[in-house]
Amino acid sequence: MTMTKRIKISEIPEFDASEYLNSEEDVAAYLTAILEENDPALLAAALGDIARARGMSQVAKDSGIAREALYKALRPGSEPRFETISRVCSALGVRLVAQPMHQEQ
Repeated sequence: MTMTKRIKISEIPEFDASEYLNSEEDVAAYLTAILEENDPALLAAALGDIARARGMSQVAKDSGIAREALYKALRPGSEPRFETISRVCSALGVRLVAQPMHQEQ
């Protein structure tokens, strides 16, 4: 008989997407997947992941947003204004693109 070890939630390491955003392609794929969820708070958190991967201080400087305010605006569950999202995207060198939901056949 095989015994299965039970793992406590506290033993599972917290996932940090910023550790895996090593290229422009990774960032684009991540943002595309997040945007498909249509969740503004999730988008803010994802931009926070990307900003941490790039260096929050540099993103704050490039966006013209104080570092503390940037952390607050991009934390999970936040609802930043579109202006903030736009400035962060610009600082990160990415742009949000609209595509039709249904392709014509």
